[in-house]
Amino acid sequence: MYEVRVEADFAAAHFLKDYHGKCENLHGHNYKVYAHVRGNNLDAGGMLLDFTELKASLRKTCALLDHKNLNDCDYFKQNPSAERIATFIAEKIIDDIPAIEKKKKDTGSAFLYAVDVFETDTSRARYIL
Repeated sequence: MYEVRVEADFAAAHFLKDYHGKCENLHGHNYKVYAHVRGNNLDAGGMLLDFTELKASLRKTCALLDHKNLNDCDYFKQNPSAERIATFIAEKIIDDIPAIEKKKKDTGSAFLYAVDVFETDTSRARYIL
């Protein structure tokens, strides 16, 4: 099996409405995001998926979140946790790249395996499809 990974970043503010602690207050992060694609079959050029295509999709998706208050996005239901951000990004990438097959790991085709969202260098949430 092969895996490719690209990364992007964005800066955004948020607060966690149903959390009791310092994160219930408005604060910001410089998020780092990794998108992982896996599969068994390479194309005629010897690639699982073109890095350029995956990177462009990830960057386009991160641009939707950049310099926003994430609580203003309906998708997050007032609780834009790193886990929900990772899910949002995964869904956008799948919608954006027709070559990625959702949850078809048994076909050998390229599939989005995971999205990592780092709030800090030491705190990461991963959404595994």
